[in-house]
Amino acid sequence: MRASFLSVFVTAGSLLVAGAEPSRAADLPYGAQRAAPVAPYAQPTGWIVTVTGNALITPSYPGSDEWSLVGYPSLSFRRAGEPKRFGTPDDGLSISFYDTPALRLGVVGRYRGGRYLASDRRLFGLDDVRWAIEPGVFAEYWPFDFLRTRIELRHGIHGHDGFVADLGADVVQRFGALTFSVGPRLSLGDREFARTYFGVTPTESALNGLLPAYRPSGGVTSVGALTALSVDWSERWSTTVSVSYDRLVSDAAKSPIVTQIGSKDQFTFGASLSYSFGIDGW
Repeated sequence: MRASFLSVFVTAGSLLVAGAEPSRAADLPYGAQRAAPVAPYAQPTGWIVTVTGNALITPSYPGSDEWSLVGYPSLSFRRAGEPKRFGTPDDGLSISFYDTPALRLGVVGRYRGGRYLASDRRLFGLDDVRWAIEPGVFAEYWPFDFLRTRIELRHGIHGHDGFVADLGADVVQRFGALTFSVGPRLSLGDREFARTYFGVTPTESALNGLLPAYRPSGGVTSVGALTALSVDWSERWSTTVSVSYDRLVSDAAKSPIVTQIGSKDQFTFGASLSYSFGIDGW
């Protein structure tokens, strides 16, 4: 059953890539056309390193009606003379192994926080869900210089043992030092993922005393949208703020964890501060 579910994801990724053709009208990657000019300190043989501090106000766990504040750092590299590519706060950490003006293919990874009794006493009796690392692959395609589409297919390690996929599209517009983006989102998870985060076993139900037993299946877990605004304050400093909304659907929305102690409406507010500097080599 998992193999057939995975084949759906692979087919979706194939459709995304199938129409991609190298750009004849632009010398720079489509995503780079919306980026700030390359810093003058960059040398052709060197690198530009961007260090980012990120903060999120996000649901404490999938389906929660309470929020948690999460902070984490991130790091990215690009060759000097190579424009900074467009990205959104919900992109996984990506490394390309195929890169053309309109199409990127590569590996991706994400971190997913856990679900613990300490974060919500109403979860009494339910097993804790540990944090997870989700390595996988991604494809990103720019059909126009103002429109980016992206798909990620990942597999959980440690916290869950399921396959997940995220699909999205972003309309990107730049106004001087400002870059604005907005677009829809779609998330899927297989049976293992759904039962880890939204299922309730008979034993857990008996211990909890409130939540009935529930055994969900895989499929679409949420639909939503994300909007972000980035400001390039200088060649080195930039900030980004974002708001995303996801609506849990299908079996995820029917979970008693969601209907009785949580919420189908999932908002995330983000902010980040980035600093870029050049180095001559390793």
